[in-house]
Amino acid sequence: MISVAEAQKLCLALVRPLTAEQIPLAQAAGRVLAADVLAGRAQPPFAASAMDGYALRDADCRPGAILQVVGEAAAGHAWGGRIGAGEALRIFTGAPVPDGAERVVIQEDVTRAGDRITLGDRLDTGTNIRPQGADFPANHVLSASRRLGPSELALLAAMNAGHVPVTRKPEVAIIATGDELVMPGEDPRPDQIIASNLFALKAMIEATGGHVRLLPIARDSEASLMTVYEMAMGADLIVTIGGASVGDHDLVAQVAARFGLEQSFYKIAMRPGKPLIAGAFGDGTPYLGLPGNPVSAIVCGHLFLLPMLRAMLGLREVLPPVLRARLAAGIEGNGPRAHYMRAHLSDSPDGREVTAFDRQDSSLLTVLSEANALLLRPANDGPRAAGDSVEVLPLSH
Repeated sequence: MISVAEAQKLCLALVRPLTAEQIPLAQAAGRVLAADVLAGRAQPPFAASAMDGYALRDADCRPGAILQVVGEAAAGHAWGGRIGAGEALRIFTGAPVPDGAERVVIQEDVTRAGDRITLGDRLDTGTNIRPQGADFPANHVLSASRRLGPSELALLAAMNAGHVPVTRKPEVAIIATGDELVMPGEDPRPDQIIASNLFALKAMIEATGGHVRLLPIARDSEASLMTVYEMAMGADLIVTIGGASVGDHDLVAQVAARFGLEQSFYKIAMRPGKPLIAGAFGDGTPYLGLPGNPVSAIVCGHLFLLPMLRAMLGLREVLPPVLRARLAAGIEGNGPRAHYMRAHLSDSPDGREVTAFDRQDSSLLTVLSEANALLLRPANDGPRAAGDSVEVLPLSH
């Protein structure tokens, strides 16, 4: 068995960033920017008024000065003249500041009578002008790769990018295996269970930026597995659930070998999730074989599947973030395999605090649904007392 870190490294070696595609900015939320984008103009593209008031020369900005109002400028409606001595322009927020003007006096500091204004005795010391390019210059670059959230989309819009290059969504084919499985809503026999973990994995993949192909359940026969594998071919990543243990009915890897699967590893020194397989088919398509137990599959999904997807999307930081937290209660020593315990992470007056759930069986979805973190226990780690600092991996819901 290999370590989690070794397995993650081998999984990531199986994948490469996918090709890019140009899409409208309105469709780019959550996508990964695949190439740098150069701004089409500066922001603001002109010196703009930051306030409602009057634009004038510095030399005329003195208490009690009387100035002639020569025009008006509003946002989207520039005034084409030049401000001279003794002149002022009525101006509104966002409007271009005219030539000759060096400051905007806010309207609260001005008294107006007809076409003349008188400046008050408590003038603002600021210019109230946003310089051209104050936010970014015309040659500003938004660099790849990054996931495009609301702030990035607003910036790209201001850069006048109507279309953006994004990494193509990885297509992931998921195959649940086993005679014991039926889909939700069907009528299971007394000796059957519902295929549950594939829906968690589908949600995780889609939240990360992938597209999922849910294939029919593959039964425990070579013919059924062959048929479903053939349906999976052409995907960017093929994932099986179950059939990774050593047993008479575990044909998943055997049948996969007929499609040219070369295994990178089999089994990792962790719990839950020991029977994990990774490799690539003959055409180079990466493969990940997850354990069948629900919690094992989902934990391995966080540790191995999602990092592979992030790498395929071209992201640089692909491994799940690990934080430090203080134990709320003591825990017993760990065995020879790293243990990823379901836990609850919270903020306390003394910082982050984590509590491991008492029940850690890999079939308990109720416990996993209450967990918002995994408490990472290294192999052969001794007992830990309340207050000890430990590593945790936050889980998103």
